Amino acid sequence: MSAAPVHATAAATLSPRVDYRIPGLDGLRGLAALYVVVHHCWLLSFPGYPANTGPAWLGWLVHGRLAVVMFITLSGFSLAIGPARNAWRLGGTLRYARRRARRILPAYWAALAASALIATSVPALPLSVPPTLRSTIVYGLLLQDAVAAPAPNGAFWSIAVEAGLCLAFPLVLMTRRRFGATVTLAAVTVPVVTAGLFLPELSLGPRAIGYTLELAPPFIMGVLAAGIVSASDRIRRLPWLALAATAGAPVLMLIVLRGSAWAAVHYYWLDLAVGPAIGLFLAALATHRPRKLIRLLNCAPLQKLGGFSYSLYLIHMPIVALINTLIVEPRTSSHLTTFTITTALVIPTCLTTARLFAAVFEIPFQHRYPTTREQTGTNLNRPASSPRSPSCSPQPGGTGTVKKTV
Repeated sequence: MSAAPVHATAAATLSPRVDYRIPGLDGLRGLAALYVVVHHCWLLSFPGYPANTGPAWLGWLVHGRLAVVMFITLSGFSLAIGPARNAWRLGGTLRYARRRARRILPAYWAALAASALIATSVPALPLSVPPTLRSTIVYGLLLQDAVAAPAPNGAFWSIAVEAGLCLAFPLVLMTRRRFGATVTLAAVTVPVVTAGLFLPELSLGPRAIGYTLELAPPFIMGVLAAGIVSASDRIRRLPWLALAATAGAPVLMLIVLRGSAWAAVHYYWLDLAVGPAIGLFLAALATHRPRKLIRLLNCAPLQKLGGFSYSLYLIHMPIVALINTLIVEPRTSSHLTTFTITTALVIPTCLTTARLFAAVFEIPFQHRYPTTREQTGTNLNRPASSPRSPSCSPQPGGTGTVKKTV
């Protein structure tokens, strides 16, 4: 998706601010985060993962891992929108690093402290392990994808992946600017494919660490897909949604035919295969097609949900575990009843708690629109698509097989 750079200095001079948001991204992010919450309700209600031991009509909730790829690809896309409009230039690495730190760390550290407290108070809680000195240091420094340690919150492995990819983002932009899209994608994809072929222990089955490399290609796909925002009209008129469906249909068909147990063993390759379909879908949204879907994703409730989806992801796991384990499961005899009641209690509790949490630890640290003075200079390169949009992603959990489902 190479495209000529767009120089917006003149437009910025005439307008009080430039809006780099793409309609629908916040709603998509919010729905994906909500899916992860319901997935974990399913996970704790129907034992036996990765086998689908629940009703067939709930089988779509098994694959929380696919939300991983969605969020990682969306993260790369959102970060690259600003640079893609300005010849793939970041506009200051140090300023970018400060923004990413402010965006990720305050809410993460607050959620880490809360999760550690809950895990200590309820040691037998699923999807978490009481913190130790080692795990506190590892998770506090975001080293959990490089150093295995007990997870106080099974969802936190993904934050380390996000941080690692954010650190690599300036290098990705430099490669894209100097060598083009093909070389950028190959530089990441070829090593991942090679490692998967020659190291079966890496590509088959769950692991405790090492997901940053595996999820780098979907992230790069998101970055390259962002080039659509400055592409020519001829490129923008291509049927991006149809291309996304064509790329994604074989992957989804394979998952349906082979089943969830097979998919859990082969997520390394499925992550790689589904990334292009998501990137093409994001390109379709950026060209404002399909309009009905964009209107749905851009409705006020989904926009608001997307605005605090990072907080929702950070704090949902202990809430799901507490409600399912302490309140619902001891009082129900059917797995389906457990799931239904757990979901009915978890969703409003998580949404309310996450919104309050975001008001304190997330929203105050989000990006602001650039001022008029900033817009006339290199500060046009905002790395996010929205001042409210998190770049985080829900992913597999901590140290056990169950914790790595999303």
